[in-house]
Amino acid sequence: MIELRGIFQTYQGQSGPVDALRGVDIHIQPGEVFGIIGRSGAGKSSLVRVINLLNRPTAGQVVVGGRELTALDGDDLRVARRDIGIIFQHFNLLSSRTVYDNVALPLEIAGLSKADIRARVEPLLELVGLTALRDRFPAQISGGQKQRVGIARALANRPKVLLSDEATSALDPETTRSILALLKKINQEMGLTIVLITHQMQVIKQVADRVAVIDAGRIVESGPVIDVFTRPQHATTRSLIDEIVPQALPDSVLARIRTLMDAVQAGQGIEGQLLRLSFAGDNYDQPLLSDVIRRFSLDVSIVHGQVDEIQGQPFGTLAVFARGTADQLGAAVAHLRSAGVQVETLTAGEARHV
Repeated sequence: MIELRGIFQTYQGQSGPVDALRGVDIHIQPGEVFGIIGRSGAGKSSLVRVINLLNRPTAGQVVVGGRELTALDGDDLRVARRDIGIIFQHFNLLSSRTVYDNVALPLEIAGLSKADIRARVEPLLELVGLTALRDRFPAQISGGQKQRVGIARALANRPKVLLSDEATSALDPETTRSILALLKKINQEMGLTIVLITHQMQVIKQVADRVAVIDAGRIVESGPVIDVFTRPQHATTRSLIDEIVPQALPDSVLARIRTLMDAVQAGQGIEGQLLRLSFAGDNYDQPLLSDVIRRFSLDVSIVHGQVDEIQGQPFGTLAVFARGTADQLGAAVAHLRSAGVQVETLTAGEARHV
């Protein structure tokens, strides 16, 4: 559905050229919700404006629905853009137009008759839950309702792709959840491909199927959301995940674990290892820990842990201190890995980042 091939975007800054995008390659499947996440200044805004060619890339190709947008200009490009709807952080509604008229605006510009406009707008207002507010003006509705108007307006031209550019950043958490639920409903019922641009991992966690992490203009990690959450490979990804699933050990626990690990390293008759266990999907409710305790005669202390879910798929992490012989510990780790659990052995210096 969407392919970005070798995208570079360079701007001329006051101190010289600024490379906003540096060799971005992304492939987005038809009908999926694809998240693009990064910190401020990572290149997210440049990337979203490249997808609909509001900014023409310095180099590379943008292909949407089989058409190379970077090969189009003028009327051909304007027609192609009708297949791409976009919703914004700050709504961009016209204060002098009612809810109905704001949704109708792109259809008026396209030259549709009043009857055809009504036939499109009324079902959209029902879809986003605003039929009763159709005659109100933007100043008379809430932020969440304004965003629903923006969504309905973005759908008016029956696009194949919907871009969400930080669309929930200005909303409170409860309203954010309701807007994301609406976007997921639209995705499922209309088969619409949705691209979410955000700096909030909670947004990705709630609705995205796959995610790409952008940092300094480059995609540093991508994959299914459940995999990225449970097996983050890049420091930026780990930092973003840490905001909603904190991994660091409390200082009091960390002090106790360091004492145990120091004793192990000093050879005071204790053999053991601090392990981080990450699990997801079907193995989350299996008695794997009690199994390795019995099977390998280990003493295991759970020192930190969390269980959460991503769109109905449970995942979690545990930090445990396991005591036994080197052979017992090695066999236990191998057994857990064979059962689909990701196991990391940690040193005292790494323990703060569990």
